[in-house]
Amino acid sequence: MKWFSVLIAGLVLIMSGCSSMGGKDKEWAPPPMAVPLQPTIQQEVQIARTSQLLLRNDITDEQRAELHFQRGVYYDSLGLRELARYDFNQSLSINPAQAEIFNLLGVYFTQIGQYDAAYEAFDSTLELDPSNHYAERNRAIALYYGDRIDLSLHEMTQHYNDNPNDPFSALWLYIIEMKSNQTDALAKLEQRYAKKDDQWGWALVAMMLNKISNDEAILEVASGAKDNLMLAERLTETYFYMAKRYQLAGQYNEAVSLYKLSLSFNVYEYVEHRYAFLELGRIFSDLRAERQEQLKESEQGKE
Repeated sequence: MKWFSVLIAGLVLIMSGCSSMGGKDKEWAPPPMAVPLQPTIQQEVQIARTSQLLLRNDITDEQRAELHFQRGVYYDSLGLRELARYDFNQSLSINPAQAEIFNLLGVYFTQIGQYDAAYEAFDSTLELDPSNHYAERNRAIALYYGDRIDLSLHEMTQHYNDNPNDPFSALWLYIIEMKSNQTDALAKLEQRYAKKDDQWGWALVAMMLNKISNDEAILEVASGAKDNLMLAERLTETYFYMAKRYQLAGQYNEAVSLYKLSLSFNVYEYVEHRYAFLELGRIFSDLRAERQEQLKESEQGKE
């Protein structure tokens, strides 16, 4: 823990220096970072042990389904998506009544843009477990990325109303509302922020509302982190929503850089890490289409 205390102390100094440089739009240099997560001995041992158990002939189908699920979770935590999906499908082939697996597959399908498959997976989760709040949010987000904004807004509004103290539900509801009415979206987020509690995630809402600067948000987030793992997780989320703020403002260079920072900590199981890939792909596609349109107009002007 001593090295982590040094890291936080250095972070405080960096942020203090950045704060003294100017106003809310000033950039930090270098950005606050955590040590990227690496595979642990425990993860590797568990994968090896689970693989050995799956080779045995004396385990029951129930045990085999559980072992495939466990190994899939370990693979997923290491970013080995296809190996994880293989194990999840193997587990479902034995025991199809597993809500959590369908939720994980739904997020995976969202990440790679297979939205119809994602909707079906989340529907299966909620059929098996109607109280699964993560699946509710994930389905609304999948509808957002699938450009089914009205349905997404309806589901995310209902999800937020079930737990108005959740800052991440407030953030996603704001992001979805921005698709239809930016002024109303900002006003509604202000109203939700006025009812905030002491959860650290509300610092991200304050940042989205420009109530605090980037460096102030990072300092608040980092100061509550107890170790490198927590810092990496929180920075993954923070840089994602910071990138989304710039993206919504049309500042794509900043957004791309911040999405890459969100990816840099290797927190593979967080949806912010997964969706950062999706957001980067959408930005590059939009910029490519815009560039092609400009070239087309330029060619037409020469005729």
